[in-house]
Amino acid sequence: MQHSNNLEEFQLNQSFLAIGTFDGVHIGHQAIIKDMAAAAHQHSASAVVLTFHPHPAVVLGKRTGAFYLTHPNEKAAYLAELGVDVVITLPFDHQIASLTAFEFISMVKQHLGLRELWAGQDFALGRNREGDLPRLESLGHEFDYRLHIVDKISSNGDPISSSRIRTLLSEGEVEPASQLLGRPYHVEGLVIPGDGRGRTIGIPTANLDIWKEKLLPKSGVYVCKAVHQGKDYPAVTNIGFRPTFENTRPEARVEAHILDIDQDMYGQKLELNLYTRLRDEMRFPNVQALIEQIHHDIQSTRNYFAVHPILQR
Repeated sequence: MQHSNNLEEFQLNQSFLAIGTFDGVHIGHQAIIKDMAAAAHQHSASAVVLTFHPHPAVVLGKRTGAFYLTHPNEKAAYLAELGVDVVITLPFDHQIASLTAFEFISMVKQHLGLRELWAGQDFALGRNREGDLPRLESLGHEFDYRLHIVDKISSNGDPISSSRIRTLLSEGEVEPASQLLGRPYHVEGLVIPGDGRGRTIGIPTANLDIWKEKLLPKSGVYVCKAVHQGKDYPAVTNIGFRPTFENTRPEARVEAHILDIDQDMYGQKLELNLYTRLRDEMRFPNVQALIEQIHHDIQSTRNYFAVHPILQR
């Protein structure tokens, strides 16, 4: 799979194309993209996804703060697993936003040899979203491509969307969010030095340097699977502001106590897959009360994986 942020480097003969942000690559995205890739390959065409970063809503001032479910590289990797041949993460800016549907499709046709455009029922592109489905179908006659309209995919009667997943995560509902994603929601980053308090109380933690634009779920304590150097370990992860030790609200921290391993991980990549939320983050009257609660969280984590044997070593 090729992943590029430059459309102009491509001169494809023919492609089946999906355009969108596809943040999270959730099960709705997966079904559409997998079908598109299979159809493309049946016609000896390239399966291409054209996506954007930053998110158009950020550039247009409609959204602020950390909210991405997936990093662009992570998104591209998920799309590759679905059979996509080329992912183009186009840098979205006001110049791109100002293009008409005609101008955008012309550019896509020139570089990707567009043969079939796959789009959802509410899809639109171009300045002020003037490129709705009737317009795109009309342009198909002009640029010699077919518009393939796909139905929305629902879960329990509700459309699956990245916005719905973000709402669930903001409420700490990682299990239903993960069901819609088709995988556990996860955060990853390099392990960085903390203040060492965990080790002084006999419960060392790995502090992660998370991508600042990544959406973190609601503050609290989570049962996780930690993945380090290809091996899985149960972990208790605190996401939040450590109210027992902090008097102010700094940036949220992600600290994982990884069970069954005692190893220096500084500077190494660590991935945390979130399975369920144990409790709210809380302020304890003293350190001993905190220690007792953490040991209870550790046992709850062991109990969870005893019932859900999903760890692999």
